[in-house]
Amino acid sequence: MTNQAIKRIIPLLDRILVRKLKPVKKTATGILIPEGSQETLHRGEVLAVGPGSDKDKVTLKTGDIVILPTYGGSPVNLGDKTDDSTLLLRESEILAVVVDN
Repeated sequence: MTNQAIKRIIPLLDRILVRKLKPVKKTATGILIPEGSQETLHRGEVLAVGPGSDKDKVTLKTGDIVILPTYGGSPVNLGDKTDDSTLLLRESEILAVVVDN
């Protein structure tokens, strides 16, 4: 997915465009993690954010890492191939923001 394709999608109101992140398959030291033990949380990176409404402003920003619900969101096709890794969700559907210390 290219930046050009991402720029073609402009979320409206409180909508958020999110790309799902793939689970970590190897530790920092190179140990492979079996599929059954891989992280089950659904994380994503915010690609684009809508402006919000008159009474509710959007608190997320581009680049935030968020925890997504297991189900929900609308898959968005960015480019030629069909891909379920890019979703359009309402901000209220996002479960949490991951903060790095």
